[in-house]
Amino acid sequence: MIWRNVSDFVAMGGYALYVWGSVGMFLACLAGEWLALGWRRKDIVRELRHARQHPGGEDA
Repeated sequence: MIWRNVSDFVAMGGYALYVWGSVGMFLACLAGEWLALGWRRKDIVRELRHARQHPGGEDA
């Protein structure tokens, strides 16, 4: 497909809503995954620090 200007590119041949909606959904999912990984990393680091400070576990 050949676009003559930016407006033609944004319009995506009449499929702009589908194309840009898909791009937006992909970016939203990517951002959500990135945030979830960061939160999980914080949890793991917190658990490891706790385990290092309390070597016998909660029961000991």
